[in-house]
Amino acid sequence: MTNRCRFDFSGTEVLVTGGTSGIGFATASAFADSGATVTVTGTRPSTSEYDTSLERFGFHQLDLRDVHAVDELAASIRSLDVLVNNAGANFPDGKDEWDPDGFSAALDLNVGGAMRLTVRCRAALAASAMSGGASVTNIVSMTAFRSTTIVPGYSAAKAALLALTRNLAVHWVGDGTRVNAVAPGLIDTPMTAPMKAFEGMVDAELSKAAIRRMGSVEEVAAAVLFLASDASAYTTGSVLAVDGGYLAL
Repeated sequence: MTNRCRFDFSGTEVLVTGGTSGIGFATASAFADSGATVTVTGTRPSTSEYDTSLERFGFHQLDLRDVHAVDELAASIRSLDVLVNNAGANFPDGKDEWDPDGFSAALDLNVGGAMRLTVRCRAALAASAMSGGASVTNIVSMTAFRSTTIVPGYSAAKAALLALTRNLAVHWVGDGTRVNAVAPGLIDTPMTAPMKAFEGMVDAELSKAAIRRMGSVEEVAAAVLFLASDASAYTTGSVLAVDGGYLAL
């Protein structure tokens, strides 16, 4: 017996930042599989620099801390229906996030760049004719809801991105653009892969969730597609936790 949900994004233009691996790549692939024209961003000069095949997507090199590059990308966009702010990382440039410079770098990368790109794309999003309205989805984190002594800058940035989600949702309601967030739990990605090298670390994290396994990138992507679809036309300013029940415990 199957109960698979299928989406149709034919004719839509989608931009996924950080779409070259992990959650971003899975999300970009899911939109493409559903008929969308998808552009991804990555920090490397070209698609040939990546192990994954990006041939089905448009590609822009982008460092979200480069304000001029963000502005140039936004200015080049004439049509946009869905924006997924997925790009981000902890320990930017290897910096300690307890150091003020490392903390600031984490904020610039994980929330400052997303805010700038989103606001610069406002007109393109507002012009969308997509059923249910244009959609912005910000990828946040469980660290937006709990303390972490390892990456305080990343945590603060994700909490700020969640607050920005709610503020933009209200501020742009007249544009017909919906703004939501997806909060992944422990997902099996290149970012979380280093945890497996430390005995007990993954099990310790999984013990905090009701469903005691790591989530998949496809499960997060499905939530993003739902929030972009007209099935969620009455949903804005919300956060959808894909966390295995972490917040429930």
